[in-house]
Amino acid sequence: MLVYLRLLKESFAFAMNALRNNKLRTLLSLLGVTIGIFSIIAVLAAVDSLDRKITKDLSSLDKNTIYLMRFSFGPSDIPQWKREQFPDVKYDEYTSLKGSLNNTEQIGYQFFVKRESIKYESKLVSDVNVVPVSYEFIDIQGLEFEKGRFYNESESNSGTAVIVLGYEIAKNLFEESDPIGKNIRLYGQRFTVIGILKKQGAGMFGDDNDTSVFIPVNFLRRMYGDNNDSMTPVILIKPQKGIDMDAYKAEVAQKLRAIRGMKADEGNNFFINVLSGFTDLIDGIIGQMNFVGWIISGFSLLVGGFGIANIMFVSVKERTNLIGIQKSLGAKNRFILFQFLFEAVILSVIGGMIGLILVWIISVVLTKALDFEFVLGMGNVVLGTGLAALIGLISGILPAITASKLDPVEAIRTGM
Repeated sequence: MLVYLRLLKESFAFAMNALRNNKLRTLLSLLGVTIGIFSIIAVLAAVDSLDRKITKDLSSLDKNTIYLMRFSFGPSDIPQWKREQFPDVKYDEYTSLKGSLNNTEQIGYQFFVKRESIKYESKLVSDVNVVPVSYEFIDIQGLEFEKGRFYNESESNSGTAVIVLGYEIAKNLFEESDPIGKNIRLYGQRFTVIGILKKQGAGMFGDDNDTSVFIPVNFLRRMYGDNNDSMTPVILIKPQKGIDMDAYKAEVAQKLRAIRGMKADEGNNFFINVLSGFTDLIDGIIGQMNFVGWIISGFSLLVGGFGIANIMFVSVKERTNLIGIQKSLGAKNRFILFQFLFEAVILSVIGGMIGLILVWIISVVLTKALDFEFVLGMGNVVLGTGLAALIGLISGILPAITASKLDPVEAIRTGM
């Protein structure tokens, strides 16, 4: 064991000597490994950070949450002209499903509407995401409050002019003062603030709770009715955990078809969008990004491998005389082999570490510049180091074998 530790120490000394004596040549040869490790770890770190952000954004939602509506979240086999003829889901359909669906935790009703401006005294906030929704929404999405509360069933059903503000909206309108009980204007009407949500942070999918306001859906129904083209209704359904989702979706479809009086030979004129399908789509995109990253990095690592091999062949040639002397003093072929292998691995790991440092620097800069946490995890650091060591090992095998098979007499004579 002590022999191999001494061997590792000598190999490290040879590697440092190569860096000192031939800086430009060695650094250029290591550049391929540096670029390769930088590319793959940068891609993996970006994808991990993106995946972590998506997971955080969706953590409050059950992945089995269903969005029942006339539109599909993803591609559909139904022609567009036919989809455009689908009717919107109705409030009456929501109430009917609420009283008839089995294995259901909660059902809510929501409008997707255009963005609006909101005003308090002389202060105005534009481009606000308005979320008209029934009172069950708090149980479906799991909202957390800084102050106040969400509206109750009575306020929701009667369409009371109450409003819940996202953290950033409240901050922009009221600064340090307490918004609870204050009146603001939206849709030309006066709303009473009853709740402020906790700060959530920017989301990956456009709107987030910090920049949203929540009002009873029946307020808008009372103002505009149910047939307004600027409002897209959706029925939110949160099933109980552990149920068979295929069977549950079939029950949802059967119940809605019955409510609509559809015939057996008619196709569904609605879509049952499950949040897990959306997350599966995101996972697929992330997997493709990882795959592309590995392909791009593979070429750089291949070039880096040739660079390491080139350094080692030059090193063998320059130290031919020393190899002959070592062998004449009793050094075995295995000792020479490991000496050059260790040196190749050390040089490659140095190149890889430079790549990792570059990724870390960029991650710090991007995290500060953008509202996005770019994380270089320990797993990716270990992967990058291990990959660099593997490239060094593979690249150094042939030069190391060449060095170990040199004849000591010929080696001493050649080196003189």
